[in-house]
Amino acid sequence: MAHEPSLIVQVPRDGAVHRQLREQPPASVDGGEVVVEAGATDSEGNLEAASAGEVVLSVPSPEALRRQADEVRQVIGQAGTGVEPLVIVIEAAEELRDEELAPVLAASAHTSRPVILRVIRGA
Repeated sequence: MAHEPSLIVQVPRDGAVHRQLREQPPASVDGGEVVVEAGATDSEGNLEAASAGEVVLSVPSPEALRRQADEVRQVIGQAGTGVEPLVIVIEAAEELRDEELAPVLAASAHTSRPVILRVIRGA
C-alpha cells in the first residue's frame, strides 16, 4: 500500500531542479515520500507566486536546509494546528539531494499540516 507523501516540492516547470527530479530523482522522491509539482513560471523562469500556505522559513539555497536542520524542525514543530500548508521557500536551487530533503521530511512527521518546499528559481 502506498503511503501519503509527507512533502510536496514545488519547482519551476522545466527548470534545472524539475529536470533533475525527473531524470535523477533522490530516493525520497523515487520512494513516494515526496511528490513533485511543476508550476507555471514568469518570463524570467521564476516560479509564479502561489497563494496557498503559510511561509515559516525562507532560505537562500537547499544547502541551508541541511545546515539549519534544527531550525527547520523547530519552525514546523511549533507552527501549531491548522489546515493551511506550511511552506519553506528556497530562493534558488540547481538540484535537490536527499540530504537536503531529509531535515524537511523529518520535520514534516511532527505536524498534521501539509508541508510544501517551494523552489523559486534555478541557481
